[in-house]
Amino acid sequence: MHELRYTLLSDGSANEALIPILTWLLQQHLPHVPIRGEWSDLRRLPDPPPRSRLHETIRLTLDLYPCDLLFVHRDAERASPDRRFSEISAAVQQAQSLIQVPPTVYVVPVRMLEAWLLLDLYAIRRTAGNPHGTQSLNLPPLPELENLPNPKTTLYQILRNASGLHGRRLKSFNHRVPLHRIPDYIEDFSPLRTLGAFRRLENDTRAAVESLASIQ
Repeated sequence: MHELRYTLLSDGSANEALIPILTWLLQQHLPHVPIRGEWSDLRRLPDPPPRSRLHETIRLTLDLYPCDLLFVHRDAERASPDRRFSEISAAVQQAQSLIQVPPTVYVVPVRMLEAWLLLDLYAIRRTAGNPHGTQSLNLPPLPELENLPNPKTTLYQILRNASGLHGRRLKSFNHRVPLHRIPDYIEDFSPLRTLGAFRRLENDTRAAVESLASIQ
């Protein structure tokens, strides 16, 4: 395998933050293969398919972002991970009736991707624009990340605290913009292996990589 091209189809633009995580994960199992990842951005299409038509979104994604390996992301949110897996699987099967779909890995964080971004204190401080801050941020312990009722709210509040801003400057702090930058400051995502959803993702990714290698 001379190169592996993958595409991420995600719930929304903030989930582009998965790209560094997926690239790191693939590098663990393909250390000598160049990895090139793209995020499927369909927002500028004149009539993008609604979220309920995931199979059509998959078809468009593969048409615009051809790849060797497809990652499809959906947060579990209030549903069970198995339900999300079933929904993605059904959509992939529908898409396969229309086009050729490459090996596909389902990415289903519990409850949402933001839980995986509560990993690294320094990365959060850097993203908040205050790398040398000393205020206590009280990151949740890793084993508890999947039990957080709303990881997004937790992460946004921690980013605000990490900024070190007060008063009007804090009110103007746009904590939503830099969210996707957090993984850019993390070199090692192996602590996420503590989480069941991440272990499942890694196992499925390894299996997909092995299937690709077998057909080279």
